[in-house]
Amino acid sequence: MSLVRRQLLAATAGVFAAPALVAAQGTRVRMGALRLIHSITPFFYERFMPEGMTVEVIPFESPTEGKNAVVTRSVDFGAFGVAAGILGAAAREPVVVIGSCCDKGMAIVARKDGPVNTLTDVRGRRVGIWPGSTQEVFIRERLRMEGMNIRDIQSIRVSFSEMHAALARGDIDAYVGAEPGPGISVTSGIGKIVEFPYSTAMGTLNMIFAAHHETTQRNPQLCAAMMRVHRRASEYASLNRAAAIEMAVQRLGMNRGALEVSIENVELNWRMTPAMIERSRTYAQHMQELQQIRQQPDFNVFFNTRFSDDEARTAA
Repeated sequence: MSLVRRQLLAATAGVFAAPALVAAQGTRVRMGALRLIHSITPFFYERFMPEGMTVEVIPFESPTEGKNAVVTRSVDFGAFGVAAGILGAAAREPVVVIGSCCDKGMAIVARKDGPVNTLTDVRGRRVGIWPGSTQEVFIRERLRMEGMNIRDIQSIRVSFSEMHAALARGDIDAYVGAEPGPGISVTSGIGKIVEFPYSTAMGTLNMIFAAHHETTQRNPQLCAAMMRVHRRASEYASLNRAAAIEMAVQRLGMNRGALEVSIENVELNWRMTPAMIERSRTYAQHMQELQQIRQQPDFNVFFNTRFSDDEARTAA
């Protein structure tokens, strides 16, 4: 047995009571993740899984797909944008945030040879935006801060993976993207960074670690174990950027040069801090003001800090 495995088993001894440990033997955990560099943490779970447990990482193209997979229990846990989680929770879907996943990871990008150099230059321009994404709320708020709104631009529906190609073809003048898209645009010479949209009250908020409500209630031991795995994988990937890049190249087929640029705009994390919770509430308020949701989520249900708080005490 490896040293890492022995250390993890020792650390989880207090998490699993004997019956739970027996029940965990042979457990295969299905984990949903996005095809993005800032969703790379789950791809490191395997090396930190407790004895007798395995993990299958299922990649998704969009945050909404990842959230829906958690709601329908197609996966046991999921990492996706906070916007998708709030949309689900506001509709009273049984999605629960049990941890953070990453901050940053987004950028407003324009053609390098184009006229868009500042955010105000997007007025009247074609801007690629993925509806229902975290990025959509950020760009709407940034436009408001500059005295504009979404009607002042030509909003074009484009998925994250297609944004760079659309910019290169000239289909759009700019986009609000997720890494590694901005990194690809910069390293290819096609695009330039207009700004990183982190100046709003939502800060650098981006992705969450979530589970089905029933999982948190009926199998808290599994949630606690996976929170520990999530923390260790997040810390490992944060401290080993070369390994994170290599994982993205091998598992997601991403461009190494672009990733070396993109990873500077990624902040992997795991803990539900007071700042993260406050920014999420602010985010939900913006969504309601923009009429993306009719009502606020029940944050007493949507946020479950128990597993994050317990893990933080253990790690201290």
